[in-house]
Amino acid sequence: MAQLNDNLENRAESGPRHVAIIMDGNGRWARARGLPRLMGHRAGMEAVRRVVRAAPTLGIAYLTVFAFSTENWRRPRLEVEGLFALLAEYVERETRELKAEGVRVRFLGEREGLPATAKQVIERCEAVTSRCTRLNLSIALNYGGRSELVRAVRALARRAAAGEVNPEDIGPEDLAAQLYTADLPDPDLLIRTSGERRLSNFLLWQLAYAELYFSPVLWPDFTPQDLAAAVADFRQRDRRFGGIKNEG
Repeated sequence: MAQLNDNLENRAESGPRHVAIIMDGNGRWARARGLPRLMGHRAGMEAVRRVVRAAPTLGIAYLTVFAFSTENWRRPRLEVEGLFALLAEYVERETRELKAEGVRVRFLGEREGLPATAKQVIERCEAVTSRCTRLNLSIALNYGGRSELVRAVRALARRAAAGEVNPEDIGPEDLAAQLYTADLPDPDLLIRTSGERRLSNFLLWQLAYAELYFSPVLWPDFTPQDLAAAVADFRQRDRRFGGIKNEG
């Protein structure tokens, strides 16, 4: 047991502590099998289950996944409705187990405009798991990085107009405090699946110094082994944060 604890501590020290994932490829996965796109999203939910359970074993304390962007409302109405029905089903079904496994769940993004059922389910999940500490799972839903930044700037502008803060004193930490992720550390590693190589308006502020890892695997096929490979790749990186390596 002592050896196991030492290994876990070593993994946590070598990072990454916070992993963010753009879960891409559900539609292509379904199309390749001649299935409706919603079947790809359903398979993608199962991939989320696998990754959430594997994350703590790799020393990951924070996991943030991109589930639905502010731009995804442009998709066909039936697909959007099906996506939210799947989400509500998944969250409702998994909440008890997530709590039992020590997973705290929170949702990042604009709540206004979400279907009422989905809104009720996610708020209940957040409340039930609020005291869990083994893994912090954040699900970005109706989220866009640019709209998050605009929302934060507006909040600071209101405070400045009210005389609560001097505009000349506003620093990066003040803006960060207005983001959905205010109480979360910035991601160390961003993983995007399906071979695409772009950020797609995801965590634009928070990913400033994240290491990027692009996997060719479509999200429904992404396994704990793929996650472990991304983590192992991260641990080979030389992170300098704009400085230079200390060569002793």
